Amino acid sequence: MHSNKLRLLVCVMAAASVALPAPMAFGANAAARVDGAAIRANEAGTPNWPSYGLDYAETRFSKLEQVNAGNVRNLGLAWSYDLESTRGVEATPLVVDGVMYVSAPWSVVHAIDARTGKRLWTYDPQVPRDQAYKGCCDVVNRGVALYQGKVFVGAFDGRLVAIDAATGKKVWEQDTIVDRSKSYTITGAPRVYNGKVIIGNGGAEYGVRGYITAYDAETGKQQWRWYTVPGDPARPFENEAMAKAAATWDPSGKYWINGGGGTVWNTMAFDPELNLMYIGTGNAGPWSRKLRSPKGGDNLYAASVVALNPDTGEYVWHYQETPGDNWDYTSTQDIILADLKIDGQPRKVILHAPKNGFFFVIDRTNGKFISAKNFVDVNWASGYDKNGRPVETPQADTSGKPADVVPGPFGAHNWHSMSFHPKLGLAFIPAQHVPLTLADNKEWVHNQKDSPEAHRGVGWNLGMLVNAEPPRSKPMGRLIAWDPLAQKAVWHRDHAGPWNGGTLATAGNLVFQGTADGRLVAYHAATGEKLWQAPTGSGVVAAPVTYLLDGRQYVSVAVGWGGVYGLSQRGSDRQAPGRVYTFVLNGKTPMPASAPYAMAPLLSGVKYDPAKVADGQKLYVNNCVFCHGVPGVDKGGNIPNLAYVGAPMIEHLDKILFNGPFVQKGMPDFTGKLTAEDVVKIQAFIQGTADAVRPRKP
Repeated sequence: MHSNKLRLLVCVMAAASVALPAPMAFGANAAARVDGAAIRANEAGTPNWPSYGLDYAETRFSKLEQVNAGNVRNLGLAWSYDLESTRGVEATPLVVDGVMYVSAPWSVVHAIDARTGKRLWTYDPQVPRDQAYKGCCDVVNRGVALYQGKVFVGAFDGRLVAIDAATGKKVWEQDTIVDRSKSYTITGAPRVYNGKVIIGNGGAEYGVRGYITAYDAETGKQQWRWYTVPGDPARPFENEAMAKAAATWDPSGKYWINGGGGTVWNTMAFDPELNLMYIGTGNAGPWSRKLRSPKGGDNLYAASVVALNPDTGEYVWHYQETPGDNWDYTSTQDIILADLKIDGQPRKVILHAPKNGFFFVIDRTNGKFISAKNFVDVNWASGYDKNGRPVETPQADTSGKPADVVPGPFGAHNWHSMSFHPKLGLAFIPAQHVPLTLADNKEWVHNQKDSPEAHRGVGWNLGMLVNAEPPRSKPMGRLIAWDPLAQKAVWHRDHAGPWNGGTLATAGNLVFQGTADGRLVAYHAATGEKLWQAPTGSGVVAAPVTYLLDGRQYVSVAVGWGGVYGLSQRGSDRQAPGRVYTFVLNGKTPMPASAPYAMAPLLSGVKYDPAKVADGQKLYVNNCVFCHGVPGVDKGGNIPNLAYVGAPMIEHLDKILFNGPFVQKGMPDFTGKLTAEDVVKIQAFIQGTADAVRPRKP
């Protein structure tokens, strides 16, 4: 992912870190001062952005107002920085006293002079590029943590690495994966609470058991680990919480063989006064609840918000948002802590808008349900009863014919960060819908070789058939200003499509959001009026940040199209390398160039046997579809659609699939997994599908 020059430097120095001369001294001092007290002190004026969500409450609300609704039109580019990447950029940059720390695809960390955009150092954890298939959702990384002179990053391949903030050199690393035979990954940002670095893992689609782990920030020694779902009931449970959870799973489904899911791959928040940390857990695995727990049950603690003691990892309380989840409705979307007056009484609450389409207000002292209301159209539930349980509808039943469930598995709100403006009392949600139909795969068994399921060939275990019939619902992307007290939208802005970036709210009455069609936009926070925009050369999925330097307020966003939707789909006809864009009032720097999205003409001329198309379709769905999309129907994302790469590549597809040239860019090596005859069938499906969608001449 680096330039030839940088690769040469890496070789010469025999290290993964490259340190450049220049202003590293203030970077060392800045990071050395970051601890819990500093993060809390920063809340008074928020001049820095020292933690993933800005503060422990993860509000993403900046008190800076130099840039405001009256002058935001004067924002211009201060500098841009090349992340030297072509895959998804999901990171929230951290900025402390003039140094920016931001992660790029493959978990590469960059330290940047936040005044000038000049590189200070990079650290590449050297994630094996042929391991990309172990992650469902691109080789992304959402950010780093800072604490007492160290930068912490979770590497895609499951290592937690501590880096010296001054030099970019590795201090320690720990392998967070309990079973290397399973496809565990890390894509989320670590957090540091009370001197402990805390990180979860991804992999629920692959048949893993979720957990979250804390390590000593100074030494890297493991302090505690908490599992989210129970293990094999024939063995002693790790704690009382797991014993209680096991009572909500049907052992006849042997759920432990497939792991159970519940991975903590994204969100965490912390209340230092209560000394409670809050996590969101992922979907249960497999997706189909009738296969994993045939006699029913809530399947705790999947799809839940859970409160833990950060010192011990001890379970305190939980609230399950989607009992018996059947639709990949993770609760791993960002959690925001707020203090609201409800029915005349002050309440410490959690604000949460997970995948399932309902906005939740939960008491964070005890996990009690307060309210829930759908913030987008939904058809899987008609609402929540007074006890905080959903009232499911027949339309969500996947046991018969394929169901067009709304929202679909991409979620009404995915990982793209929400923000909360306490003065206006509004949460700003990047909402969406990506149409998919779901049907139980009644023949599913764990790690089944001969299966019609999507990506079964690279380890997925869904227990579901995806788009066995075309969906009828329509795609949607929307920015919603939501009042959590009234549980209703105050305003919204529709986008051209889904998968738009996270949000930033400021005291200057502004909401910033990047868009899938390649813009950074500022809206009036109270009214939703669009006030300013700038092109970014690529779709934006990450959230912006803002900070103060030398008396000037800057706004930065890391840009690079990708993520699970962005692998095969896109919202812009432009493409550019991953970049950090930084804006300031009256900035005069020219915008960097972008290029038209490169596509060859629709595939033609590849000879094939039409009788092999059907078998080729199954192989393509098993191994290719979520990365490359449907040939000729989709147009490609940060990975090209195979109907638009040119005939020579498809004619020599075996040279691509078997230890081919793209393995070092993340493509799986299918040696030993596919045969030469399989390749012929896949070629037939690609060309046959391209022929089927080709416009007919009049």
